[in-house]
Amino acid sequence: MSNSSSISHFLLLALADTRQLQLLHFCLFLGISLAALLGNGLIISAVACGHHLHTPMFFFLLNLALSDLGSICTTVPKAMHNSLWDTRNISYTGCAAQLFFFLFFISAEFCLLTIMCYDRYVSICKPLHYGTLLGSRACAHMAAAAWASGFLYSLLHTANTFSLPLCHGNALGQFFCEIPQILKLSCSKSYLRELGLIAVSACLVFGCFVFIVFSYVQIFRAVLRIPSEQGQHKAFSTCLPHLAVVSLFLSTGTFAHLKPPSMSSPSLDLSVSVLYSVVPPALNPLIYSLRNQELKAAVSSQLTGFML
Repeated sequence: MSNSSSISHFLLLALADTRQLQLLHFCLFLGISLAALLGNGLIISAVACGHHLHTPMFFFLLNLALSDLGSICTTVPKAMHNSLWDTRNISYTGCAAQLFFFLFFISAEFCLLTIMCYDRYVSICKPLHYGTLLGSRACAHMAAAAWASGFLYSLLHTANTFSLPLCHGNALGQFFCEIPQILKLSCSKSYLRELGLIAVSACLVFGCFVFIVFSYVQIFRAVLRIPSEQGQHKAFSTCLPHLAVVSLFLSTGTFAHLKPPSMSSPSLDLSVSVLYSVVPPALNPLIYSLRNQELKAAVSSQLTGFML
């Protein structure tokens, strides 16, 4: 029996048993992380340097790219290190820091996606009030609220999770530190307090989800009332990337945490965790760049400038 005060480190889930597979996982993580760094870095650079992209939609997209960079840089480097050096260790403080920053960036990203939905709603359903409702000060306040909400959310959960006494060893069934795996090590009924916080968080997430669904119902109704087919296509083209990113974010996260126990297996759990924590930050820039001509042109000019 041990408690949290005697635990100096945790053991993360091994990605593979053989050296060849460990190196393969290292190369896969390296490729995904480089794609995420390149894609999100190009979006940040293009929006920051392109004055014609200084609009609310691209301002929030820049913040989304920052959250994607933060989330993938929180989990992937340690996984790559462990695969390369054939180890599973992560220090107690390192695990707490990883949990905090992962929750921070993921929760901020969901808040930003909700705000971006509001941006699309105002742009299509209330275009005459767009400049008033989404002025530069309002956008700055909404982005600050998203980051502040993510900070408070992650601080509350991290402090509460690591205040629990742990007596069921130090092995985590995940390749990075996350709340459900740490709760499995708890030996006290005080973990019910964290479950209560998770339930409150789930209610807030569900509220944001309902807001997104309601907004898109209004958006689609407004788009279908546009007389010209070209106008409908243009309106849809600004919504589809956001809708695709939200769907990817929610579907992978929901399946990872709410899949039935009968479907659980070490390989499936690992694949799903990679799918919801690593893949979206790499795919989001591609999704936005493919459908947005302005962003595509700005990113292309950035690449041309780098090569010259």
